[in-house]
Amino acid sequence: MPRLRVAIVGLGMAVGPHAKSLVDLKDKAEVAWAMSPTAARREAFAKNFPFPTTGDLDQVIGDKSVDALLVLTPPNTHLEIVQKAAAAGKHVLLEKPLDVNTERATAIVQACDKAGVKLGAVLQHRFRPASLRVKQVLAEGRLGKIAHASVTVPWWRPQKGYYDQPGRGTLARDGGGVLITQAIHTLDLLLQYTGEPVEAHAFALTSPLHRMECEDTVVAILRFAGGALATVEATTAAPPGYPECITLNGTLGTATLQAGVLTVVLADGQRIEVGEAQGGGGADPMAFDPAAHQSLLHDFVRSIREAREPAVSGRSALAVQRLIDTLMRSALGAPGAPRARSEGL
Repeated sequence: MPRLRVAIVGLGMAVGPHAKSLVDLKDKAEVAWAMSPTAARREAFAKNFPFPTTGDLDQVIGDKSVDALLVLTPPNTHLEIVQKAAAAGKHVLLEKPLDVNTERATAIVQACDKAGVKLGAVLQHRFRPASLRVKQVLAEGRLGKIAHASVTVPWWRPQKGYYDQPGRGTLARDGGGVLITQAIHTLDLLLQYTGEPVEAHAFALTSPLHRMECEDTVVAILRFAGGALATVEATTAAPPGYPECITLNGTLGTATLQAGVLTVVLADGQRIEVGEAQGGGGADPMAFDPAAHQSLLHDFVRSIREAREPAVSGRSALAVQRLIDTLMRSALGAPGAPRARSEGL
């Protein structure tokens, strides 16, 4: 079959792993365009990747040879870009989150459904070998009934060079802080294993380490239909940054998934270990192996060729978007209530 023609829309910080993955997948996909409205970003990108660049989104969407868009722009731009792309018959792979809130994210899914195009979401942690093995262990019933789970995301993002960038950590551009921008990957994995909770309560604040509009620290508790509980702790105020972790405590054993490494200890003494440690929790958000991105992109290309849903579909990404909105509504107490700002102990 002919190679899929893909256009990259957005050449900011997130583009590197995607572009490298597309180079590796050159026998299955070719990059028709790499688009950014910023000339400096186009020039910097062109020094590292041999793809045609443009500053004109309409040119990209109007190019009939383009089969799909890989959209890496800020979250608040997603809905309008996807609506245009879907109307032109383009499939879309969308960087997380789908948009700044569940309402806009749902509109994105609906636009692609109406146009009959594929919509994938870049929640690549699902493709890590250790993450896939957790699903297998659960499907085999090896942990028994899950009674409790915990999520910790003790990451670090500096003010200088990260939160000082225009729009970073704001409601208008990003839709929130640590939950929707950093912890979304780990929360998405939790929901793959537990399903959505029936109840969720949270506290959120901005720590003294950052000057930003939105939260950099959240503590929450979740309750599931079967009665199981889960705790969530997420922050970008834990220098120098530590590995994120999901723990599933079951009646037959415990599974611990820590930054790409799975350790399962069963009550009968059996032990399972899978995976390799991944970075990205410290000051450099891009310090990780792009293998999971390549797997996700490969699956998305295959989903178009095979006329099936992507493994990480846009519709499946709505679950974590709903959870994040629920947690922040709980933390705020009421729509429009100000976020707490901590002065420390």
